[in-house]
Amino acid sequence: MIGIPASRRWRFRAVSTVLASALAVMGLFIVVRQPAEAASIDTSAWYRLTARHSGKAVDVAGSSTADGAGIIQQTVNSASLSQQFQFVDSGSGFYRLRARHSGKVVDVSNRSTADGAAVIQWTDLNGTNQQWSVVDTDSGYVKLINRNSGKALDVNARSTADGANLVQWTDNGGTNQQFLLTKLGGSTPTATPTVTGKPTTPPASYPNPGTVTGSTGTHDPSVVKGPNGTYVLAATGNNLSLKTSTDRTAWSNAGVVWPNGASWTTAYTGGSANLWAPDISFRNGRFYLYYAASTFGSQHSAIFLATSPTGLQGSWTNQGLIIESSSAVTYNAIDPNLVVDDAGQWWLTFGSFWSGIKMIRLDSATGKRSTTDTAVRALATRTTASGAVEAPFLFKHGGYYYLWVSFDLCCQGASSTYRVMVGRSTSITGPFADRAGTPMTSGGGTQVLAGHGSIHGPGHQAVIADADGDALFYHYYADSGASYLGINRIGYDSTGWPFVY
Repeated sequence: MIGIPASRRWRFRAVSTVLASALAVMGLFIVVRQPAEAASIDTSAWYRLTARHSGKAVDVAGSSTADGAGIIQQTVNSASLSQQFQFVDSGSGFYRLRARHSGKVVDVSNRSTADGAAVIQWTDLNGTNQQWSVVDTDSGYVKLINRNSGKALDVNARSTADGANLVQWTDNGGTNQQFLLTKLGGSTPTATPTVTGKPTTPPASYPNPGTVTGSTGTHDPSVVKGPNGTYVLAATGNNLSLKTSTDRTAWSNAGVVWPNGASWTTAYTGGSANLWAPDISFRNGRFYLYYAASTFGSQHSAIFLATSPTGLQGSWTNQGLIIESSSAVTYNAIDPNLVVDDAGQWWLTFGSFWSGIKMIRLDSATGKRSTTDTAVRALATRTTASGAVEAPFLFKHGGYYYLWVSFDLCCQGASSTYRVMVGRSTSITGPFADRAGTPMTSGGGTQVLAGHGSIHGPGHQAVIADADGDALFYHYYADSGASYLGINRIGYDSTGWPFVY
């Protein structure tokens, strides 16, 4: 009896009662199903919606904030804002379901009226395909009926699995079309405490990458903001790829560092033009680029330096070898990162697997390795997971130097297990420790970002200080296995530990 206007329900009930009485007199007994009543909704509250058949919560896939993200069911997580929805009154007994984490509403894709049409989140347009009536069933469960199609919100194929998609389907009374509404609290989310406009409380779940457009395919990105305000990104690729952006959102291809090749690197690459993990910065009026040459699984590796007045293709000059590795040493000379301490001293961190992350002193006048201090210092080591730590990046914030690293496995497409970790020290040379106090030379590291939803293996991170605060750059893999640029802002909690949002 869905869809009977409220003004006519009394007529239906009266006719039903008369008909039932007449049939009873004739000795015929039937059950007359009364029309379901609309549930009582508090529009000043947040609700969790739990599917009756599975006990799982309605959720936005991957806690995405993007238009088009799928609505799914997921194991209940009371801390997850993507499992919390507000009912926004659209009038005439219909509501939009607004996701707390994104501000977007539950929407039937493309205004479809077909069974099986995808249910997604979308910017609130107050369209009829974003409006739902809330209809009581029994035992406190409700059905959600879409105004545009008249169909019910439905867990596809009655699945009980995490990640099962929600669709619309003809109302059949199934328990996969029934939801328990659990009231969670007031309409205005508790404000995240801020310092100068920046959050100091981590989000309940890992954020998806912020919006980037244009040429977004990348691997091992490093970014610098040049003196003219343009961002220059250097990344792993044949002859090292370059991209630029004027706003940190829209990115364009800008060619390669070495359009004519880099013959001095081929002894380490087996003849390949593929060069790895560049680190780009702007110092002393010019761009500096440290980069690696190697092959997978090899310790026969080298780090080189190039400089440029503009950072653009064809402007780079080879400054030669900085450090190399072989089976004669305990480290692997890849994944370089230049850092300058408060005293103006230059340092280079590097390392991957083997005995972990190392540091050497550089000569600030040349960018080359110091000839007076040739020590190789240990910063981080893993004694588990085959020693899988790499991609160091040192960044100063407040009174601490933060050592960002990637744990686990890169370069496996959607099967990659990379995750972003951090430790800190008041000294640039360490010792670095995680939030729990575990030294990073003993496997310590506080996790800041990991795979979630359709974001796989985020890592090989870089950090810059920008006008709106610190920003984290990294690559991640999509379900397709392709790697893309991820950017998130960085916040710091009340004890100074970073998180991304």
